[in-house]
Amino acid sequence: MFAPCSCGLAKTDSSTALNSESREFEAPRLQKRARLVMVDLMSNLSFQPHLRIVLGPTNTGKTHLAMERLLAHGSGMIGLPLRLLAREVYDRCLRGDFGHVHKADLALITGEEKILPPKARYFICTTEAMPISREVEFIAIDECQLAADPERGHVFTDRILHARGTAETILLGAETMAPILRQLLGKVEIESRGRFSRLSWGGSHKLSRLPRRSAVAAFSADNVYAIAEVIRQQRGGAAVVMGGLSPRTRNAQVEMYQSGEVDFLVATDAIGMGLNMDVDHVAFAQRRKFDGRRHRQLSAAELAQIAGRAGRHTQDGSFGVTGDMEAFDEALIEQIETHEFEPVKSLFWRNPNLDFSSLEALLLSLEKTAPRAGLMRAPAADDQQAMKLLSRDPDTLDLLGDGSLHSSGANPALELLWQVAQTPDFRKTTVGEHSALIGEVFGFLSGDDGLIPESWMGERIERCDRLDGDLGTLSMRLAHIRTWTYIAQRNDWLADPAHWQGVSRSVEDRLSDALHNKLMGQFVDRKTSALMRRLAGREVIVANIEDNGDILVAEEYMGRLNGLHVERDPRLKGVPAGTARAAVEKAVGDALRARAQEIGQAEDTAFSLTQTGEIIWQTACVGHLQINLGRDSDKLAYLTPSAQLLADEALTGEARQRAETRLTDWVRAKIAQDLEPLKKLETAKDLDGLARGLAFQLLEHKGSLPRRDVADILAKLDQPLRASLRKLGVRFGFYTVFVPALLKPAPARLLALMSLLERQSSEAATPPEASETPPRDIAKDLALLPAAGLTSCAREKLPFHLYRAAGFYTTKNRAIRLDMLERLADLIRPALEQSKAQKTKGFEANEAMMSIMGCGAEDLAEILTALGYQSLEAEAAPIAPEAAEAGEEKPASISSEDVSPEGAAPEGAAPETVAPAETASEEAEESAKASEPEAAKLVTLWRPARAKHNPQSKTGAEGGRKNNAKRKSPAAAPKARASHKPRRAEKQADPNSPFAVLKSLQSGGNE
Repeated sequence: MFAPCSCGLAKTDSSTALNSESREFEAPRLQKRARLVMVDLMSNLSFQPHLRIVLGPTNTGKTHLAMERLLAHGSGMIGLPLRLLAREVYDRCLRGDFGHVHKADLALITGEEKILPPKARYFICTTEAMPISREVEFIAIDECQLAADPERGHVFTDRILHARGTAETILLGAETMAPILRQLLGKVEIESRGRFSRLSWGGSHKLSRLPRRSAVAAFSADNVYAIAEVIRQQRGGAAVVMGGLSPRTRNAQVEMYQSGEVDFLVATDAIGMGLNMDVDHVAFAQRRKFDGRRHRQLSAAELAQIAGRAGRHTQDGSFGVTGDMEAFDEALIEQIETHEFEPVKSLFWRNPNLDFSSLEALLLSLEKTAPRAGLMRAPAADDQQAMKLLSRDPDTLDLLGDGSLHSSGANPALELLWQVAQTPDFRKTTVGEHSALIGEVFGFLSGDDGLIPESWMGERIERCDRLDGDLGTLSMRLAHIRTWTYIAQRNDWLADPAHWQGVSRSVEDRLSDALHNKLMGQFVDRKTSALMRRLAGREVIVANIEDNGDILVAEEYMGRLNGLHVERDPRLKGVPAGTARAAVEKAVGDALRARAQEIGQAEDTAFSLTQTGEIIWQTACVGHLQINLGRDSDKLAYLTPSAQLLADEALTGEARQRAETRLTDWVRAKIAQDLEPLKKLETAKDLDGLARGLAFQLLEHKGSLPRRDVADILAKLDQPLRASLRKLGVRFGFYTVFVPALLKPAPARLLALMSLLERQSSEAATPPEASETPPRDIAKDLALLPAAGLTSCAREKLPFHLYRAAGFYTTKNRAIRLDMLERLADLIRPALEQSKAQKTKGFEANEAMMSIMGCGAEDLAEILTALGYQSLEAEAAPIAPEAAEAGEEKPASISSEDVSPEGAAPEGAAPETVAPAETASEEAEESAKASEPEAAKLVTLWRPARAKHNPQSKTGAEGGRKNNAKRKSPAAAPKARASHKPRRAEKQADPNSPFAVLKSLQSGGNE
């Protein structure tokens, strides 16, 4: 199959093929014999295969020529420098760009992708993956100047020296390769081809001024992304092409550029290797790159390779730099334009005849020096470095064994390790981490099964099968899945390779699509791109504002006018001043002034106020309530709030001031209407002395005061003064002095909002570092308040002053509307009077009380405790028939309005107390009854706490302090004393009452 090359370096053992993909098609120890037979056969027939070398710059049609020649033969293969290019050429073959070929005759072989029909005749490959032992009539090696690359050069050198077709071989590359190829291959035919179009210097351009159909070259992912973001903001968007992208992602990005959806492309030097696109101008944003070992300047030939992408067939192209780059010097520009560069003086080479007798022998053979001038030994590649590290790994050495050799003199385990070591490091990890992966895979293949466990493979692929994350995360997952795809392509490493090939391919496709969508979403604004094209060449641009507020320029949406606020489309940032942006600003300014004038003349019915304080005009928010406390923290400022106009900065001057003044006038009229009882108190002229003072305190506290806080004033307030306040809507309750009209939903919500706005204004005047608590969320707090119509509910984590402003009294766990609290007092008072008349120890909580409070027995107990009552357990008194009948009659209701403060108990507590001696006597009596054969029936009674007890000091009562840890609660002491008694029996409730059922469930049922 091979003819000996003129340099005399005929390959004698291709078991050391430089890529494990090609080894899959080789019979290593039989190849030497096959080659000798083929050489003898061709010599006897006096047949020499034709070797053709075609050199020239980009856009000379070299690859197209090679593909036409390939399809002209009965079989053939071509080695291409990039898997992306291999995939592109394969797709173009299927489209018929190079001639007719059936899909069943065409194969694609790369490190991570194989499409291999059983009877394939033509092979499109990456250079490393070429199955060079397969006999074909034609072989082509593209971009053969990469033989001078330190990392991959030895692979291209091997193909240049040894890969031959039985009929024709073509080497394609740059003209700089001519001298070294003549030196290595002797007298060979070299054809030089010129560019179809002219390439010239285009100067320096800012990114915002780049000509359309430009490609920007950068050499790191961070720079590529940063440049693409700038172009998106200023020019509408850009496609991104990098070598690390999957073919699927790269093709989608290129298609986006080719279709004209975007006019700009940002790429690494991956575009310099034959990727054919319609590029008119190439701009360099960098001249330095990291080549895997160091940062270095690109050579003139490398710059020309990238710049040569500009121009298509006979259409001229240009190259230049971006605005922040230093311009090329004249000599460099001339080199690129004339394609005259320093010739390549030597190619990288690595010994193809490896010694597998031992690990030491293998490493020595890899370090063999080049045999002749024009070749130099390649630096240690990833596979060689991995072998060096594994040579010091005890586990790997154990697996290699004592070196039982094959008849050929090779150690099969060592050959297997070398195959595994050639797994590419797609992940770009450290040498140690990559070597660890090699050792792990080798361990699996050296085991009893000789296969990689499916669980291990599945786990690693599953880790990659996630579509969340940013660009860097998705790119990293793609790099990892490329490794597992490469392993899956090895048919002898897995029990079911076809299955894992499909799984890894589907994951890679999903990741590729996700990355493409992420790139497109982040770096492409389709509407901006379309708008920029439509605005090209236009001098007069007019912006129109539709009835719904949409702002249109050239029929493209550029923002929305919502009330007095402008929501500008982000694309306006990239539109040059004087075009669409100026048109939008002019139209917006005129519209805002007209709307402000309408607001200044609008009727009161044109405005509305939301529960969170926003002022609505024509369904749009144009302002919000604002309370200015000032330096003295005026507590009545909530009655005269102001309106803060929410308008765009484009609205200035008198029009803005008039609109804000009109909103403030409306807001104050609205407050005066909704809080009319408070305004009456504020403006009342017939209040004198103590009555005026009490009215002022009610105003300060938004219409309600705990009675205990004004006990001194109430004791001195005579009935005529009380009557004057009652006429203004004030009620003197047992627990609270309040204005019942303010408990309606609308004024209650408004007062709660005012309380929050006051706190917000106070916090705004406090330096952030001096604030102890973060600002509260007004909308969230208002949503947690009791809904309209609720009179009692579980308490949320809201401050007590907010509940008080909304008309609620708070305990630790409950919030009770003030009027319902007074109704509870109206039920407790006759119950206390009755217990006094019957000489019992207290009153028993009943269903009526639970009904008013809207709670069960346990919550009612917590409320009574907070109100200043204590519980005790006592025997249920026997009920005589007459008493039972009398008990069925409801006691007359006594209103708290009829109880004078002088005759009442201390504020917040029931008016009666029980002597300690009486308690001791009761305990002795209860202890004696406990010794009787039948346990007495016990009930829970409530009575006022001691006279000195302050009910508001209980935990959870509004504004109160927590109890001392050493002090027992009033309810705890009686229970402790009665702990020796039998379990008490709950009072039987009316089974038809839902409260009785609830009470039964909470107490655990009746005994």
